[in-house]
Amino acid sequence: MHDPRKKRRIITFSVTILLLIVVFFYGLTTGSVKVSYSEVWQTLTGGGNDMAIQLVWNLRLPRMLIAFLVGAALAIAGCLLQGVMRNPLADPGVIGVSAGGGLVAIILTIVLPSLSQFVPLGAFLGAFGTALLIYLVAWDKGVAPLRVILSGVAINAFIGAMTSGIMVLYSNRVQSIISWMTGTLSGKSWYHLNLILPYMLVGFVLSIFAIRSSNVLLLGDDAAKLLGYSVEKHRFFIIMLAAFLSGVAVSVAGLIGFVGLIVPHIFRLIIGNDYRFLLPMSAIGGALLVGFADTAARSWFGSIELPVGILLAMIGAPFFLFLLQRGRVAS
Repeated sequence: MHDPRKKRRIITFSVTILLLIVVFFYGLTTGSVKVSYSEVWQTLTGGGNDMAIQLVWNLRLPRMLIAFLVGAALAIAGCLLQGVMRNPLADPGVIGVSAGGGLVAIILTIVLPSLSQFVPLGAFLGAFGTALLIYLVAWDKGVAPLRVILSGVAINAFIGAMTSGIMVLYSNRVQSIISWMTGTLSGKSWYHLNLILPYMLVGFVLSIFAIRSSNVLLLGDDAAKLLGYSVEKHRFFIIMLAAFLSGVAVSVAGLIGFVGLIVPHIFRLIIGNDYRFLLPMSAIGGALLVGFADTAARSWFGSIELPVGILLAMIGAPFFLFLLQRGRVAS
């Protein structure tokens, strides 16, 4: 029997992978100095001249790979949170997880500059600790998705106030953190890639084990319990996994928003809500979006390099409003 959903999934997967490859090579050739596709290929295969090696291998390739990893991590985090909360607004940026990482990073950068080398670790721990705090605040003989969302929004507002207060008190040092606050991949190198890669791989592997739980939790708590699932245990695991992934992403890229909010919606409309397909497709789509946005941000505005977080917000906010207006965002 012909299954139109299967065909749609195959087409969507094929097109997204093709676009990812196109963006990958486009990002390596594009910038203030153009590099031909043949020079890129020679460099990737062990040849190339000194200029191509410097531009492609040392500068653009690690930055593009980091963009892919960050995009995939944020999209997976948003996808998991939307499923476990059964709420389309459940995103690391909305419920305060990313802001928690940002707050710690700001403290280490402008309040305790002698500890600025610990910004990646601090941002990760801040995001993870914020997720744990949200979970504890929302706990009342169990954790209902709505309580987690409301607790997260309140804690996000509190963290935002603390962040603004610190930036006012240390206004003479704010310049050093502005680009990080808006989300940027500028200056990222093989060092940063090696720093986050092990954590990203652990998060991606663990997310595979969250697929079945996410599908069951979509049925509702009562149905999940009837199937023998420990709802609170699985919900806690998924929330902490999402915080882990977003914390690692924030630690290297700053406060990049809208990826975990928009990407899962796009693929949910196309291929449905089955996490066996939705989660990997969201990961690929997130990598595609951030990779393309970062290339555009550093090469489309002349000599000015726009932080990728600003460009993503300019793309993501109107698109989300469009979905909302069309009635395609439903809890």
